[in-house]
Amino acid sequence: MGEKMRLDRLVASQRADISRADVKKLCLKKKITVNGKLMARSDAKVDTDDEIYVDGARLVYKKHIYIMLNKPAGVVCSTKEGDSRTVLDLVPAELMRDGLFPAGRLDKDTEGFVLLTDDGELSHRMLSPKTHVPKTYFVRLEKPWEESYKEVMAEGMVIDGARAGDGEEKCLPAEFEGSDENDCECTLVLHEGKFHQVKRMFEKVGNKVVYLKRVAIGEMALDRDLALGECLEILHKDVEKLLALKTPDWQNLD
Repeated sequence: MGEKMRLDRLVASQRADISRADVKKLCLKKKITVNGKLMARSDAKVDTDDEIYVDGARLVYKKHIYIMLNKPAGVVCSTKEGDSRTVLDLVPAELMRDGLFPAGRLDKDTEGFVLLTDDGELSHRMLSPKTHVPKTYFVRLEKPWEESYKEVMAEGMVIDGARAGDGEEKCLPAEFEGSDENDCECTLVLHEGKFHQVKRMFEKVGNKVVYLKRVAIGEMALDRDLALGECLEILHKDVEKLLALKTPDWQNLD
């Protein structure tokens, strides 16, 4: 058995496009069934495991939702940002629900994997400084990378402050790997998330990032078939991969 809940509360929690008042109207129009029975009252108690249909569409209750977004450049990781498009603007109606937010940030001009969820506990675990969940980035540089980058970044380099007047910052050890096919391309695995960190690290070694994409969080790689701006719901059984401390070999994933 699942959790007992009012019908209107349950439906509204799963469908951002349906309010609790809408559920009452749908009941009056005989548009909601629970276990094959028409529901006349929106305040009726139902079980989250019940078979519920709303206007002909099956509603499967999920306490939380987890969404992989392939963020394009120009979109901000925020729930609201003036005139700029936000990551929530890219979520299709069938995945949208109240309380959805980006768990972590990417710069406006950076592409790649952003996790969207309404699970505050998971987000806290992911972003906690004590956790050090690895995040893998594909980087294209202005100039060819040098072998020295690997050792410098593995030691935990000191980078200049993010803004004028800021003091230097010490980074946690990071894993640099140069590409065998292009001497201006590489991957970098970070275990923290300082402001503009990837760009500042390469600036410190005399290079410049011209393209940046996050390709993995924890042990979960960005789906190769997911186009820029598209979303994919993450199965609940795979959520723990987001917290894994092992990094995936994303280049060899199918």
